Amino acid sequence: VQLQASGGGLVQAGGSLRLSCAPSGSISSVTDMGWYRQPPGKQREIVARIGSAGSTNYGDSVKGRFTISRDNAKNTVDLRMNSLKPEDTAVYYCNFEDFWYRGRYHSNQWGQGTQVTVSS
Repeated sequence: VQLQASGGGLVQAGGSLRLSCAPSGSISSVTDMGWYRQPPGKQREIVARIGSAGSTNYGDSVKGRFTISRDNAKNTVDLRMNSLKPEDTAVYYCNFEDFWYRGRYHSNQWGQGTQVTVSS
């Protein structure tokens, strides 16, 4: 099973984007879901995570601007990004911590990444 991220693109500073991540097959019992990003020339960093019951935590640089949400029926996770800044430019990756797929346990699964570019 793969995680498919979508919604990236080019946006001007101050604009908004919505990223979505969905599995390619039917999965179950997903624990934490999250979004990470890797800016050019830098290490991957956490953007936001959400637990199965809806608890959230955010990286300091995105607090108050980004909102993570999940649909437990569809096992999807979204990231709403507002007031985007040039420093938000990065490849964004979704991550599912643990889940079951066709009777097999999966851990720490990553999506393929989607590019977000914010112009000044």
